[in-house]
Amino acid sequence: MGNCGATTARMVADHFTSKRLASYGNVDGVVPFVHELGCGMEMTGEPMNLLRRTIAGTIRNPNIVGAVVIALGCERNNIRGFFEQEKLVAGPMLHMIVMQEIGGTANAVAAGIAAVEEMLPMADACQREPVPARHLVVGLQSAAVDDLAARSANPVLGAAVDLLVEAGGTAILSETSDLAALQEQVARRAASAQVGGRIAQRIHWWKTYTHGRDTQLTRTSGSNPGGMASSADNAISGFLRAGSSPIQAVLEYAHPVNANGLVLMDAPAYAAVSATGQVASGANLVALTTGLGSTFGAAGVPTVKLVSNSAAFARMEDDSDIDCGPVLDGSTGVLEMAQVVLQRWLEYASGELTKSEELGVGDNEYVPWPIGVLA
Repeated sequence: MGNCGATTARMVADHFTSKRLASYGNVDGVVPFVHELGCGMEMTGEPMNLLRRTIAGTIRNPNIVGAVVIALGCERNNIRGFFEQEKLVAGPMLHMIVMQEIGGTANAVAAGIAAVEEMLPMADACQREPVPARHLVVGLQSAAVDDLAARSANPVLGAAVDLLVEAGGTAILSETSDLAALQEQVARRAASAQVGGRIAQRIHWWKTYTHGRDTQLTRTSGSNPGGMASSADNAISGFLRAGSSPIQAVLEYAHPVNANGLVLMDAPAYAAVSATGQVASGANLVALTTGLGSTFGAAGVPTVKLVSNSAAFARMEDDSDIDCGPVLDGSTGVLEMAQVVLQRWLEYASGELTKSEELGVGDNEYVPWPIGVLA
């Protein structure tokens, strides 16, 4: 619920080593979703509502079969208030532990371990079975992009998104702060006037929020690493990730996805914060484009990293999943590479490990958007 329970949560998760989970072949792991918020913040209003729906949405994500919610007990994000507000009910696959009531850290860790051990047989009873691609919800991200991404990784991802949408699936576009530089172009993609109005509303918020501050949105010149000279350059390249499908809905951060196809979830251009919101919205896979190389991996879902050029892919191969360099030299077309990407998504969603999963990345990448006043 807050940072006060973070160490306890991590201790519980760390107990379940691969050796201890060896008997549960259908369980991928026990993940600590720890964060820095929960205390010293506004007790009512959007900051608290956002935090609570992010945690609740994560619990409800299709990749998560059960959860143990741990609180110190005196957080402003009160655990019982959280359960009530988010309509969560404790049961066999959802446990509540309050450290001040159970007698401190050691007792809470023991109770957490016992709760997970109770859930493991039920979790292991769940088995993978073939389902249509329409069940795939992909969060779209970028990190450490370069100027080559506009010619390879980003259009490839956009074409893969179109293929997914054609199959009935869903993609979540975010990083609204970048899209603000392309307001008219983004608005033209709206599936309805209502959606267009929501896009304009969120972009207006970002322009007001960043006015007079040194952010990517307000930067008009000066080279950034990778050759992106301005917010407009970055936005034009980044919007290619959305393909050509219409935007069917606009969601505020961490609200549940309520439409199939391409949707926009409001979030800053910061992969950890943005992807955390997408996972809470229902993303069961994240696709991230990069040019310089990225080590990011979302908590609880596979993160598939597409690299714009072969040199960076070779340099960061331990962290990278798909090399889009062949598009640059003309040996592979955008659509051909997009078909490869879609197939890889299906494989990763079916249990093949991404590089970030192999490395165990994700335990420190759960970052709900800290929009409120801390005091």
